[in-house]
Amino acid sequence: MTGSETVGFQSLTTERTEYSPPVEGSIPTWLSGTLIRNGPGLFEAGDRRVNHWFDGLAMLRRYAFDDGDLRYSNRFLRSDAYADAMAGQITGQFGTDTRGWRRVLDTVRNLGLPDPTDNANVHVARIDGEYVALTEAPRRIAFDPDTLETHGEFTFDDDLPEHVTAAHLVDDPHAEELIGFTTQFGLTPQYHVYRVPAGSRTRERITSIDARGPAYIHDCSVTDSHAILVESPLVLSVLRVLNPFSEGAMDMLQWKPSEPTRLLVVDRASGDLVADPTFEATFCFHHVNAYCDDGEIVLDLVEFPDSEIVDSLSLAALDGEGFPDVPAGRLMRYRIDPDANSVERGQLYPGGMELPRVPRRCTGREYRYAYGQATDREGANGLVKVDCETGQAQEWWEQGVYVEEPIPVQRPDGTAEDDGVVLATALDVEAERTSLLVFDAATLTVEARVTLPHAEPFGFHGRFFQSTD
Repeated sequence: MTGSETVGFQSLTTERTEYSPPVEGSIPTWLSGTLIRNGPGLFEAGDRRVNHWFDGLAMLRRYAFDDGDLRYSNRFLRSDAYADAMAGQITGQFGTDTRGWRRVLDTVRNLGLPDPTDNANVHVARIDGEYVALTEAPRRIAFDPDTLETHGEFTFDDDLPEHVTAAHLVDDPHAEELIGFTTQFGLTPQYHVYRVPAGSRTRERITSIDARGPAYIHDCSVTDSHAILVESPLVLSVLRVLNPFSEGAMDMLQWKPSEPTRLLVVDRASGDLVADPTFEATFCFHHVNAYCDDGEIVLDLVEFPDSEIVDSLSLAALDGEGFPDVPAGRLMRYRIDPDANSVERGQLYPGGMELPRVPRRCTGREYRYAYGQATDREGANGLVKVDCETGQAQEWWEQGVYVEEPIPVQRPDGTAEDDGVVLATALDVEAERTSLLVFDAATLTVEARVTLPHAEPFGFHGRFFQSTD
């Protein structure tokens, strides 16, 4: 298989419920809870293939752990976008829109902005006891965490303005709240940073910041007292989206390399913008973590030199087996001095890295180990564990195997940061089969390999929900 027809970008139409897969090795008996992952599952509607990886129809994947056993389910979200696709039409996705002249009517009817998609294929969260699928469009879909059945659209009990919204909600277990942001277009575009306290579905505005651009921002970080956005010069142009013949939100994007990247550091208590240093143009999809350190703020993230990564994930650009040949992100550490309004940047790991994660209890706190997808080896994607104190790294690879986002899970009664496991799905492109790998978080030894009944298309993000949470 070559080009866009690689196994990781082929549609999966089979849905399984409570499947008990074979397990090689042993799953720790203390691992009790559910990993729910989100990502595209269907890349065609009728005879039309979507233009971009981000446009596939949302499919939830559930891996339930109990006393050393695992049960697997997968199910499409039954969204409006899914219904359109079943009728042979792809509407309002990131890089694909087949509405033609219907889009002209949508543009006029909505005073310039087409209806947002509800294809919530990026991430998941638990909000006020409900499980919710998320995307960057301001529509969210609730689902049953046991059956994965779609419950319908989830709405917040507030009127916070949003034209684009965070698909990554930072789950701060110490403050027992979620942190996110929205982007509002207009004569003076703004970012609205908010919190959602546990047990609430009301977004409480922390602050509003005038935006430059505004920028396309995918993720954010928190310390115990700050929320941090990275505003790159990848700009969302409203004039471009008003073109009724554009092929989705991707056509809004404009890279402006002569403009700087700006860090926005907000005090979570007061809402004050305590620092906004700028530096050369860069782009970032994903943050790792942030924390306070003796008057400075440490922010770790995956940095790209420009926005080429976005275009390289179009299906027309994908070739070879497994993951595409895309630019490598670099794990970077930013040290921000709020008093001097300055930032120093340095690289923590020389290899390519993406989809970084830390254990949940480390969120917003000083930490040592970052786990991620190691991306710059030919014919495979690996797992990497970076020691952010020493700069040393451990890596795990198998030829022809493509590891997706790793999820570190600490042992409930453990004290060491890496006392636990790392969960990661991995696609073997030769066998055309996905496995769930259970790694020892300290050594990256594979403790268990769970073979799923099919090849899952490459997904995006997920969360592990402890049974005791």
